[in-house]
Amino acid sequence: MVGQRAQHDPVSLLLLIHLCLLHLRASGQPHPTPEAPAEEVVSVQGVRGGSVELACGSGPAPLLVLWSFTPLGSLVPRPVAVTDGAMSKVEAIASALGVVSLRNGSLVLGELREGARGHFLCQVLHVAGGQLHTAYSHVTLAVLVPVSKPQVRLSNPSPVEGASVVATCAVREGTEPVTFAWQHQASQGLGEALVGVTEPLFRLDPVNRTHLGWYMCSARNSVNRLSSDGAFLDVIYGPDKPVITVEPLGLAEEGFWASEREEVTLSCLAASNPPSHYVWLRDHTQVHTGPTYIIARAGRVHTGLYTCLAHNSYLDSRTQTTVQLTIYYPPEAQPSCAVHPSPGAVTLLCAWPGGLPPAQLQWEGPQGPGPTAPSNVTWSHAAAQLSSGSIFTCTGRHPALAPPALCTVTLWEPLGRPTCWSTATMGHQFIMLSCEWPGGEPPATLSWLDEQQQPLGSSSSSTAVHLLQAQEDLAGREFTCQGTHLLRTPDPHCHLQLEAPQLDVAEPRVSVLEGGEAWLECSLRGGTPPAQLLWLGPQQQQVDHGTSGFMLHPEGAQLRLGIYDADPAHHRGTYQCVARNAVGNSSRSVLLEVLRYPAPPNVTISRLTYGRHRREVQLQWAIAGPGNLTGFLVQRKASALGPGAGAWETAASDIEPESRGRRLGGLDPGVLYAFRILALNHHTAGHPSEVKIPVDPPFSAYPAVLGAAGTGMVVATVASLLVFQYAARHPETFPCLETPTTTPGLDPAQETTDAPVNVTITVTATP
Repeated sequence: MVGQRAQHDPVSLLLLIHLCLLHLRASGQPHPTPEAPAEEVVSVQGVRGGSVELACGSGPAPLLVLWSFTPLGSLVPRPVAVTDGAMSKVEAIASALGVVSLRNGSLVLGELREGARGHFLCQVLHVAGGQLHTAYSHVTLAVLVPVSKPQVRLSNPSPVEGASVVATCAVREGTEPVTFAWQHQASQGLGEALVGVTEPLFRLDPVNRTHLGWYMCSARNSVNRLSSDGAFLDVIYGPDKPVITVEPLGLAEEGFWASEREEVTLSCLAASNPPSHYVWLRDHTQVHTGPTYIIARAGRVHTGLYTCLAHNSYLDSRTQTTVQLTIYYPPEAQPSCAVHPSPGAVTLLCAWPGGLPPAQLQWEGPQGPGPTAPSNVTWSHAAAQLSSGSIFTCTGRHPALAPPALCTVTLWEPLGRPTCWSTATMGHQFIMLSCEWPGGEPPATLSWLDEQQQPLGSSSSSTAVHLLQAQEDLAGREFTCQGTHLLRTPDPHCHLQLEAPQLDVAEPRVSVLEGGEAWLECSLRGGTPPAQLLWLGPQQQQVDHGTSGFMLHPEGAQLRLGIYDADPAHHRGTYQCVARNAVGNSSRSVLLEVLRYPAPPNVTISRLTYGRHRREVQLQWAIAGPGNLTGFLVQRKASALGPGAGAWETAASDIEPESRGRRLGGLDPGVLYAFRILALNHHTAGHPSEVKIPVDPPFSAYPAVLGAAGTGMVVATVASLLVFQYAARHPETFPCLETPTTTPGLDPAQETTDAPVNVTITVTATP
């Protein structure tokens, strides 16, 4: 029977067996077989949307496998699928379970749905020992649902600090049991788990600013675990009392301080959400808005009370804080040190006035530190304990200066001895006695003494000056300048004796050729106070640097007088060198002789003729007799016989001594000129030549005739050609022309029109 299974209709057989098995199973009365059928109960879990395979036990190869499904809460099984190994059939209702298929008798459920939750029955028909046997397998399928993505819900996303907030973690679906976990992440920081909170709901009561931030929850069951997106809890609070900081930081008794001319930053922070709006006041006057107020270059005007106002615009609440800012500034420049001698001691002074607060000053010497005081400090020290080279330092400290300011005093005796000299002032009305002993610390004290060692006036430091009325009886008197210094014994001094000046001249008689250069030298010998040197000319006038023709050249105690381009009329005579000071004067004379050069030879004009158009002349001359010469001078004037007669004027100069001729231009043809020439020997001019008037050069006709003849021939040739051409073209204008006779037998049209024309031309050439 089994072997003949393939000979029947497969579908009919499957349906028949299907119905029989279901009927037997439904009635609860299985068909009796020699052996009781075996039943197995298995529990299987599947995940919605996943895949699960339900096995139908184990045993020999079945003839038929039938799967049925009984939903939870129902007692009626529903056929799902049947197979005989060759064919399979899945019922339409199986789509509610998912994608159903059979694999070797096992039921495969894909894309599992929640409707597949229930009991599955597998009935197997197989042959054993030549008889049909039935086996049953019971499978209970549990379909698990993953948790959906949770969502955090806040009862109040923006509570005011102190209120109550409930946070809920909502899950739309998921197979129980579902466990929850919460996490809190501050707005700026890492997230932290909320330990002990495992419920989908937790309460913040009261809420505070530490609760501000992101809240996330996660839901977990046996299938999966999902986390929510963050929900932000924005806790409203503040502003707290502002905190003011100052950079760079300087703490004073009443607040803060900053240095003058540096950048000062005032920062204000008041904890608030939303952030505070800040306003800065200086002495109750608004100066800035914002949390940071920068003073780019602090000045003294920036000292005052600074108030920071913080405002929470959401709560409309305000707080404020006030601090005192003082701008410190150091004293001007540097500390100044000074030392003053006193009997048997030395007084050290250090001053550095000004500044806020006043600078603190302290002396320190070779034996250790000295007194200290603000702004000014004085220290008296015995001179016996001091030596040359002792160093005293005054140190000034101020908060606005990083390094301290210093000034130093080194005690030392001046070098050498006092130096004395005298000068005359106010036009030699007074004599000024001067004494100097430079250097030293403290400076030396100087005083003038007369011949009886009596003081003249008061003493002074480093330099002593005394004025005397200028008198002749002062000559020969001696004065003494005495110097004193606490580190120098005995007291040094210098002497000064007043005396009238004395003079020497290099040569009492000096000769120079006319136009040459001469030097007169005068030397000062002695004289206290220093004398004034000057030169007086032949007319007793003083020669200055600006006097024309002279030059003064001082060299130490000498005064040289230079005479340029010497002229006998102006420079010949006696010069005086004069020396004057406040106690007397002296003079020396020097005779200056200006010699003339010898006269040059005489000159005669050998030829004087006009040039072209009488606008120039050709002059030639000759010299007569011996003598030196350096050039020639040609003069001209309008002749007395013609109009415009006048004085002689130079026609040519700077003519070389070797020249014997010259062409002179620039003449007016309408004026009759007279010329003469002189020979020159440096500045000495010779006797003028005879006066001559230029004449026309001799006439030569031969060149003129040749020129006229040539010109006439050219003109005649050109005229002949022109007339001949005109006559040939216009024969009616010339009646003197003979008309040629006509030859009999010839056609008039064949007569030539180019007959010869006789023309007579007369040309006259005028030389």
